[in-house]
Amino acid sequence: MKISREFKTGFIAIVIIALFIWGYNYLKGQNLFDGPIKTYFTEYNNVQGLNTASVVTINGVEVGKVININFSKEEGKQGNLIVEFSVEQDFEFSKNSIAKIYSASLMGGKSLAVVPSYEGEKAHPGDFLNGEIESDIFSSVTEKLNPLQAKVENVIVSADSLMTGLTNILDVKSRQNLKLSIKELGETISNFKTASQSVNKLIENNDEKLSETLDNANLMTQNLSKLSDTLVNANIGLTIKNIESTIANLNSVLSGLEEGDGSLGKLLKDEEMYNNLTNASKELEELLREMKLHPKRFVHFSLFGKKEKGYAPNQVEK
Repeated sequence: MKISREFKTGFIAIVIIALFIWGYNYLKGQNLFDGPIKTYFTEYNNVQGLNTASVVTINGVEVGKVININFSKEEGKQGNLIVEFSVEQDFEFSKNSIAKIYSASLMGGKSLAVVPSYEGEKAHPGDFLNGEIESDIFSSVTEKLNPLQAKVENVIVSADSLMTGLTNILDVKSRQNLKLSIKELGETISNFKTASQSVNKLIENNDEKLSETLDNANLMTQNLSKLSDTLVNANIGLTIKNIESTIANLNSVLSGLEEGDGSLGKLLKDEEMYNNLTNASKELEELLREMKLHPKRFVHFSLFGKKEKGYAPNQVEK
């Protein structure tokens, strides 16, 4: 049987069209030879570089592709992105599962992972799953560096303000004074260094004398220690006890005087005795004065046996 050229041309054209349709759908993530597939939806405000034909995984196993990404037409959600993805495996999960965008490699490729949940109502094709975005290493570093960058910028601004303020404060005269102060500080340090060297030299020259002084101080300390031992061995306690006893007796005597015991106490406390002694003293003083003025009244001398005359108080002495 002879096949015509027109049939061959038509057959080849049909095969090319079929291959084109299959390739186009394959690039979109759909395999026409896998039979019916289940598609689900999720929503993001930023897909982080996710595109059609990105891999969809469950627990690390590839189960489908991202089919389509379109902007939401729902009022109030303009700008959000609706992601349609397929799950070709016969795998069941609930509507509480999460569709998470993550970095498949360090090169920045994005994939979609279904984090399955088995609690709640079963998910059916066409249902919406909650969408999340997993931070990659660069995003995490950027998030941590952003506050640090803000702090560094604030520090730089503060340093700039400080330098500006210092520039305004330190005019030409102030800067000259500051230079002079620094120069004087250098001279002071130099003088201190010279003095330190002089002290070191003095110590080196008088090393023997310092050693003798230290030896004498050590000997003095030993002598003081021996003196302390001698004082300890001496019966200082008994001496102190005797002194305390003497003080106690003296206190007793003073207490007796205070209370009027004994002659001295009566003399101090007995007013009548004091008056008698005072009167006796006055009378003795008058007697002595009388003896001094009229001694003949009290003393008589007779060398020749002259008869003594009696004393007459009113008689005038010749």
